[in-house]
Amino acid sequence: MRVEPGPGRTRQLGRGRGGTGPLHHADRPVGVLRRARADRAPKTPTRRPGAQGPTRRPGAQDPHAPTGRPRRPRADQVLPRGRSHVVHSHAPAARPDRRLPATRPRQAGPVLAMAFSVDLRRCQVLGLAGTCVLALGGESAGALPMPDLPAPASARAALGLVGVYFGVVLLIAAWVLLGRLVRGPRPPSPRALLLVLAVWAAPLLLAPPLFSRDVYSYLAQGAMVDAHLDVYAHGPALLGGPLADEVAPLWRHTGAPYGPVFLAAASALSGLTRGELPAGLLGMRLLALLGVALMAAVLPRLARASGADPAAALWLGALNPLVLLHLVAGAHNDALMLGLLGLGLVAAVNRRPVLGAALVTLAALVKAPALLGLAAVVVLQVRAGRRPGPSALSTLAAAAATTAAATAVAGTGYGWIGALDTPVSAHNWSPTSLLGRATGALLDRLGSDLAPLAVPAWHALGLAVTAAAVAAIWWRLRPRPVYALGLSLAVVAAFGPAIRPWYALWGLFLIAAAAPSASVRHRMAAVAAVLALAVLPGGGPADTGQLVLAVSGGALALVVLFQAHQVVRAPALERTA
Repeated sequence: MRVEPGPGRTRQLGRGRGGTGPLHHADRPVGVLRRARADRAPKTPTRRPGAQGPTRRPGAQDPHAPTGRPRRPRADQVLPRGRSHVVHSHAPAARPDRRLPATRPRQAGPVLAMAFSVDLRRCQVLGLAGTCVLALGGESAGALPMPDLPAPASARAALGLVGVYFGVVLLIAAWVLLGRLVRGPRPPSPRALLLVLAVWAAPLLLAPPLFSRDVYSYLAQGAMVDAHLDVYAHGPALLGGPLADEVAPLWRHTGAPYGPVFLAAASALSGLTRGELPAGLLGMRLLALLGVALMAAVLPRLARASGADPAAALWLGALNPLVLLHLVAGAHNDALMLGLLGLGLVAAVNRRPVLGAALVTLAALVKAPALLGLAAVVVLQVRAGRRPGPSALSTLAAAAATTAAATAVAGTGYGWIGALDTPVSAHNWSPTSLLGRATGALLDRLGSDLAPLAVPAWHALGLAVTAAAVAAIWWRLRPRPVYALGLSLAVVAAFGPAIRPWYALWGLFLIAAAAPSASVRHRMAAVAAVLALAVLPGGGPADTGQLVLAVSGGALALVVLFQAHQVVRAPALERTA
């Protein structure tokens, strides 16, 4: 039984105003019911008395036998537009057609469509408002230089903290609405999404550092390399001066865990800015912005190579609030690592494995987790038809040559290999560190001498679990190396000895480019939205008063969003009443 839809359903069938939809052909209407020939009584052939019936070839079908399927209707039997009737294809010939009146279109669809109408301009304006308020709030609540820090209990600091979380919630709301638009029938193009990214990031370029004081460590380590001090054996305290005082106390006496590529860039920046703090902060932010630009450039290419949607990949991997809050506003060097890693994977996908291995190695010489990308380069060569042995040897040779050249140019030596355990601190937050401290406290209460070994033991267990999980991922997802690399980096961030909200971008960046389904993207988006609220803008630990102010700023933003929704929804309900 086929039923002609009423006029209110034409848009849902893909037919819009002023054109035809995917279910309507240019020459013949589709979806409009017609009378079937089966409704008419079959003509019974008449025979003269004594005449023989028509002869048929063996196996030929009787043209008058019922076939169980209605014949194709004629074009002159099309009903007028807006009418509907029911056709019973096997009804007796004498039974007349039953016509049902066209059903009234349901009002819920248009009401919801107008009440929750989303367009690119609204998302752009809402996100811009969020980053503007965020930047203004950061002027008094961000990771400011020590002379500019207001008293924590001052009204200026409280107002800034409320403003920062107000802006963060607005930014998250704009990102969620943009995700609905990307999943809609008319998603924006990658170029339009890149424009949205530029608009949202613009207010953060001149804002103070937010959510972390790591950028001061970068500047101090660059100044140490420029002064020919061993940055891997000593912390910024050896440098002394105002710049070293800006470094968080946890990192003043620890060596740099970063590779020679990043330290060479930081050293060059230190020489250009001559140690001036404002110029150095701007230079570090521009370096991070270069990494974000590389990320945004390679995401559509990786998505197409992985069979994913480029617009959805950009939405999750580049327009993510974590990217704006921590890579742009926080100026973390993870942006440069991910940009070089993505560029190397694109080269490997385009069958340039030596260049791909060199770029991935440069990314690992910024931060070590990118070293896992060499496995993806090898797998991509094997998928292209090369044998595993020669592929692995050529990749390792390219990586070794790149490492030697970069280390020689930077002049920092190979001390970064021994400094890779710098993030392994008992004061770092991570699941294994929390379990280690809890176990150590319990053993200490019981009077056991094993209490000091609790944290190292949990860190070792976490590394073992990470290695096993990564091996299982690559064994199962060998045909999808980009996705396997994303999951592996996510496991490294989750079970490693140290974790920060921006570490989630290691895996999220590549999962966005190669996720096999929309449900995977939705889960990763939920994780990113939660982590965007996890750190205070000053980068330090939170007390009860600061948590209350942060929650108040977020709640105020939710109230404003709800009121704005009501204002937009009321005229839509009146028009559809």
